[in-house]
This record gives sequence, structure tokens and C-alpha cells, in this order.
Amino acid sequence: MARILNLETATTNCSVSISEGNDIVCLKENNATNYSHSEQLHVFIKEALDEASFSFSDLDAIAVSKGPGSYTGLRIGVSAAKGLCFSLDLPLISVPTLQSMASQVLLKEDEVVIPVLDARRMEVYSSVFDADFKEVRETKAEIITEDSFGDYASFQKVYIVGSGAEKCKEILKQGNFQFDTSIVPSAKEMASISFKKFQENTLEDVAYFEPYYLKDFVMQTKKKN
Repeated sequence: MARILNLETATTNCSVSISEGNDIVCLKENNATNYSHSEQLHVFIKEALDEASFSFSDLDAIAVSKGPGSYTGLRIGVSAAKGLCFSLDLPLISVPTLQSMASQVLLKEDEVVIPVLDARRMEVYSSVFDADFKEVRETKAEIITEDSFGDYASFQKVYIVGSGAEKCKEILKQGNFQFDTSIVPSAKEMASISFKKFQENTLEDVAYFEPYYLKDFVMQTKKKN
């Protein structure tokens, strides 16, 4: 059974898991607001390997959350994944960040889940998944208005989950919309997705793979007095 090291750094949650097939062998993560990924990621990788009693040579692939999300967080995760793939001669698998979030919600047939990551002001990164966790609307950055996600108002329930759910809740008042801000991207939910991609040989070109930023990076500078 394939052993995969899964890395999730797209948001505040620095998360590492080792999986065998669909099963999690070990999980290390810390959801801190100060984005300490650069200090924690490689520590978590070592701790996960030690706890699982694995070495790097026992791994079959490296999987990384591809975005959208934090520009810096994605750079850290992808850089680490590519470095490991090059040095260990392992294949690289990318997992859409919003897909792993969606998979945390148990859906019935007439329900959809909309994972939303907080962006600037009233903007979110979002996508829509059906009960089979197939993407039924592409990932995009959008400003939340009263009409947002109106195409899904006819569903029995619409779950809006993630760090952007709070700003959605303030504006969207449809009775079938349910909001959950507790769901964050995690390497735990990456396992089944990365294993499926490994089986299908859906791999990335290590040399040319880049995170899915969705928007250009904007440097924030302080105003001069």
C-alpha cells in the first residue's frame, strides 16, 4: 500500500500527515494565527516519520496542498515538497485545498458544500462540490454579496465552510444555508485524495509545478507619517 507524506500549508494550519492507502498513520498539525510554517513544517515532518517508525526511503510519494490560500504558506509547502521529491526521487502529487476542505462535510444527495477561504475585505476564495465531492463550479475569487451562491438556493442544504464563512453569514440569509468556520484545510483529509491520484498516476512535473495562487501577490507596506 502506498505510503504518502502529505503537506498542508495553504492557511494558518501547518499540517503534516503520513498515510498508507486511505488510512492516516500519523498526523502533526498546529493551527496558529502567526503563520509559523517556516519553523514548524520540517519539524513536523521529522516527528511524523519518527512516530510512524518510517524513514524517507519508506515513502512512495509526496503530496502538497496546491491552493488557493496564503501566498507565503503555499510557497513554503510547495518548496518543501519539491525539495523532497528531487532529493528522494519521488513523485509529486497536488491536492486542491478547497477539495480537501469539502471532504470534511458529510453530504446527502440533495446537498452541496461550498468551502470558502477568507481573502481581503469581503472577498473569498471559493468552489462548490456536490454530494460525491465533484467540483460543480470552478474555483474563483469573489466578493460576497446578497446574491452570492444563489444558484444553489434550491438545494435542501448548502454548507458554507471555512475561514470565509463568517463574512458570508453576515450577508447571506437563505434558510437552507448553514455556516461552519471551524473547518480548516488539513493533511488528514488529503490522504484519500492523494492516494487516489497516486493510483491514477495523476502526478505533477516537479520541475515546473507552481502553487495555485488564484490572485497575484500584493505586498503590504505601511504608510509613511
